[in-house]
Amino acid sequence: MKLSTIEKEALELPVAKRAKLAQRLLESLDQLSAKEAEKLWLLEAARRAHEIDTGKVQLVSENELERRVQAHFK
Repeated sequence: MKLSTIEKEALELPVAKRAKLAQRLLESLDQLSAKEAEKLWLLEAARRAHEIDTGKVQLVSENELERRVQAHFK
C-alpha cells in the first residue's frame, strides 16, 4: 500500500482514532535503533540545510529568537 493511500485513509478517521494512531506512531519512534535514529537525524539536517540554501527559511540571531519567544508568551 502506498504511503499517500495510508495517509489519506488515516486522515478520514474520526478524531479519537486519529489521535490513538498518532500516539502509537510516535511511541514507535522511541523504539528505533541508534543507527535508525542517526539516519533520520541526518535526513532532517539535510532537509533543513536545503531549506536554508534555497531561501525557504531564514536564520535569525539568538537575540532575535529570544525576542520572538518572549513576545509570543506575553
